[in-house]
Amino acid sequence: MTNPNWLQTLFPDNAQRTLPWPPVGETVTLYRPTGLHELQLVAQSGWRRWPGRLPDQPIFYPVLNFEYAEEIAHDWNAKRNSPPVGFVTAFEVRSDVAIRYEIQVVGEENKHQELWIPVEDLDAFNEAIVGQIRVLAHYLGDGCSMKIDAITHLPADLSV
Repeated sequence: MTNPNWLQTLFPDNAQRTLPWPPVGETVTLYRPTGLHELQLVAQSGWRRWPGRLPDQPIFYPVLNFEYAEEIAHDWNAKRNSPPVGFVTAFEVRSDVAIRYEIQVVGEENKHQELWIPVEDLDAFNEAIVGQIRVLAHYLGDGCSMKIDAITHLPADLSV
């Protein structure tokens, strides 16, 4: 039986839901769990930009650590997307832009941290990306027979 207070367990009233930024360098490494469709759009940008959001997605949310991105890619993208595959990406953003957004805690304080970038800020946020967006890992869901390079973590065919 599901605990009726499960939300209270994850988000107790006295929990800190935002955190101040620790000292940072010139750039901040952020991570993004993604499915194949979004990855294709990133590839089309030359690995330099995140695509616009869908009408029902008012924010773009990169996360602050690999473990959290891995959890979403494995437990959400690889189980609920079509095709059932999840990727973990990483990218660098200029710190002066990243720290404009509070660190949002959406579960365990030391793990489930993300930034909430309003859709209207996404172009400016994309302009602050330094270098290319990289794919660090992939997770195939049940029945997914997609061919993915074990070293680059890229699908053999990124086209639609």
